[in-house]
Amino acid sequence: MTHVAFFGDGEHVFALPPELIMELERKTGAGIGLLCRRVFDRSFALADLTETIRLALIGGGASPKEAAALVATYAAGRPISETFPLAAAILETVFFGSATKLDAAHG
Repeated sequence: MTHVAFFGDGEHVFALPPELIMELERKTGAGIGLLCRRVFDRSFALADLTETIRLALIGGGASPKEAAALVATYAAGRPISETFPLAAAILETVFFGSATKLDAAHG
């Protein structure tokens, strides 16, 4: 499942396949359920947001170098209010599925 959103310099595809979810768990020190809970409850660490975005960029097709550069330029040092909605949307897609599929199923 993917999430497409504007980030920094344009539209990007974000995805967290199982192998990147495991890496996200390793990097944040939390299982995906706990990580989602921390973000959804707004009890997160900054790394929860930046690592979610970075790894989801890689899952969406960006190279690790490009993903790191995008996060360094457009997430690190920016107000949390700019990065939180994107990280939350990425994790919502992982947890609940894509909005497009949900809309199609109920539409």
